[in-house]
Amino acid sequence: MTTTTPPPALSKDPATDNRRGPLLAVVLTAQFMALLDVFIVNVAAPTIRTELAATGAGIQLVVAGYTISYAVLLITGARLGDLIGHRRAYLAGLALFTAASLACGLAVGTGQLIAFRIAQGAGSALMIPQVLSLIQRNFTGEARVRALSAYSAVLATGAAAGQVLGGVLVSADLFGTGWRPVFLVNVPLGLVLLVLGAKTLPRDSRHEAERARGLDLPGLLLLAASVSLLTVPLVLGQEEGWPLWTWLSLGACVLLFAAFFAYETRLARRGGSPLIAPRVLRIPGIGRAVFRIAAVMAVNAGFLFTLTLHLQGGLGHSALRAGLTFGPTAAVFGLVGLTWRRWPARWQPLLVPSGFLLTAAAAVGVGAVLRDGGTGGWALYPAFFAMGAGLALAFSPALTGALAAVRPEDAADASGLLATVTQLGQLIGVAAFGSLFLGDITAPGPLVSAEALWSCTLALAAAAVLGWSASLLRRRR
Repeated sequence: MTTTTPPPALSKDPATDNRRGPLLAVVLTAQFMALLDVFIVNVAAPTIRTELAATGAGIQLVVAGYTISYAVLLITGARLGDLIGHRRAYLAGLALFTAASLACGLAVGTGQLIAFRIAQGAGSALMIPQVLSLIQRNFTGEARVRALSAYSAVLATGAAAGQVLGGVLVSADLFGTGWRPVFLVNVPLGLVLLVLGAKTLPRDSRHEAERARGLDLPGLLLLAASVSLLTVPLVLGQEEGWPLWTWLSLGACVLLFAAFFAYETRLARRGGSPLIAPRVLRIPGIGRAVFRIAAVMAVNAGFLFTLTLHLQGGLGHSALRAGLTFGPTAAVFGLVGLTWRRWPARWQPLLVPSGFLLTAAAAVGVGAVLRDGGTGGWALYPAFFAMGAGLALAFSPALTGALAAVRPEDAADASGLLATVTQLGQLIGVAAFGSLFLGDITAPGPLVSAEALWSCTLALAAAAVLGWSASLLRRRR
């Protein structure tokens, strides 16, 4: 793989180079913590529903409120980083996320918990885009590639780790607190990160051009409405039985997305400051990377969600056992995500397409092993290892290659775009494959659940092959 060495970081502080290791550790730990909260609530949802006497729609909003506000506000969070400084935005988002986590852990009703989950998502949306921006602005050359590899590993292992940690915390029932530790665990960690972040993050140094960039309020409203019209029906559609309003909403989101991009293009031509600079979409490889990242995140989220439903609903596994099942996939993903750069240079162009094909084979393998309604035994582990390796190869090199040529002044826009695509990919994966799984459940029992999972794994494999097709199109061009 070839990379383009970007300009030096904007910060001129000579101490920055000596603090790059601690800086990366601080921002990636916060990234990991925020990602945990996308998935950690999945295994806690049954306990929350029982203790708070929540309705089906209520518990769905507890799980999804975080995701909806997170996805809607991500690009806005990226722009705010340009306006107020990435250090300030990161620390402000971390403070909001930590405070909202405490409020979630102390909530006494479903309505309160939903509101505080939305606040959590807003904190993440302000904090997470700054992670990539800080990496882009403070790391160069090989140091940047290594940092992006670590970022990629954290980004997808956070999903599986959320399932594992959620199962551990719920089953432990610490001091009789039930589900509350899945939120309260963020509080001490968030406070430590606030202290360390204030010491290690470089002081904001903005160019006059950045100071001049406005918030682009019309673009913000169009984008927020577009993403809301997409995410809300995806999250609530299955629970509500896909009524007419969900389909009207999905159709309207297409029109609003078209209006958003048309407005942004006209604004850029007039010399304005669009929410997403059109030149970011013209960065070499960014379009292909967006497609690949959306595909791999949809497969990742769909795999985790449907397998969790099968393990807990079909096989009757506890939250702890279901969570620990994803350990091998997370471990291999992290290992491959951190080491692929060291593999032979002649392999590098083949990593992403090979990753998609390996993911497809692994998905079929998982479904085949579990199709008889049993637990799979040791035969399941090779498929889990292959899934972790395939997802890592499909995701990490694609993200790193896309960002290698991003200029520091475009870091915020690129960060917001890719973070939003990552989140939307996960939402689409959960909605599409979750609906397929639940639609095939005609009666309780492990065999029926196993057949539903088999159908899903075949669909997951097809989605992975679709992600691979991007490489085929590139070769034809």
